[in-house]
Amino acid sequence: MKQLIFLLLPILNSCNAQNQSNTKLIGGGCDGCELMYIGMPVTMKSTDTSAGWTEAGQKLLVTGKVLKPDGRTPASNVIVYYWQTDNNGYYSPTPGLDLRVNQHGHIRGWIKTDSSGKYNIYTIRPAPYPDRHIPAHIHLSIKEPQLANEYYTDEINFDDDKLLLPHLTKYPQEKRGGSGIVRVLKKDSLQIAEHNITLGLNIPGYPDQPAHQIKTSGLNIGEDQPSFTPFHAFGPDKGSTTCPVCKYGRYHGVIFYVGNKPNWIETREWLRFLEQESVVRKKYLKVYFVY
Repeated sequence: MKQLIFLLLPILNSCNAQNQSNTKLIGGGCDGCELMYIGMPVTMKSTDTSAGWTEAGQKLLVTGKVLKPDGRTPASNVIVYYWQTDNNGYYSPTPGLDLRVNQHGHIRGWIKTDSSGKYNIYTIRPAPYPDRHIPAHIHLSIKEPQLANEYYTDEINFDDDKLLLPHLTKYPQEKRGGSGIVRVLKKDSLQIAEHNITLGLNIPGYPDQPAHQIKTSGLNIGEDQPSFTPFHAFGPDKGSTTCPVCKYGRYHGVIFYVGNKPNWIETREWLRFLEQESVVRKKYLKVYFVY
């Protein structure tokens, strides 16, 4: 009996060690992200064309930048692995595909960001899973050169997908790396979606994050500005509750909030200044006065 106990202890200790190491994974682990290393090319560029590009479906360009945790500095040499469904909503294998990656299908690929942090993925728009209510999406896994393991960010969703809003009411975004929701523009027959990724944002266990982050009332870097319908006190939409984000799009913006008892002299000075800046910068800066 003593010998049996002696043999079991190392096994139990080994499982314990494995559980402890799993909890230390940056990002908390990822189901399927490890498959990014199977078939990974030795040399990767900042632009990739998926196998789906020549297949049936809406052609799509996903483009953007990968940024360091400050949300401003470009991050170079970051590997982004993506995988998605085909035009019929399946992760379909093809002849010759490594059996170990069948669950990711054949529309998969890699990019490595350039010195400006930029990347481009030419693919087709994925279809949602058949007979399910999950919106169409593209999965992303990130491998930074200085980190020990990969981690996942929010999957890319499309704002014109009718399945998206009902899904988000039940399953809100984690906003890992920033919002995964993209707005699709169309140029001729090509749809274009811009998606920036902020490294470490909302990633559990990410190194060098301050233990006590300053709490603010605003959004984190990389988080998307939600739609809202304020009463417009002045400007072209005066007297209405027009949604500024819906009407003018998402560019750089300033929300000037003064509360219920503002200093009107100071408020007017700020409004004049912000209005001038908005005129000079045109569509690239919108100012909203909230009272």
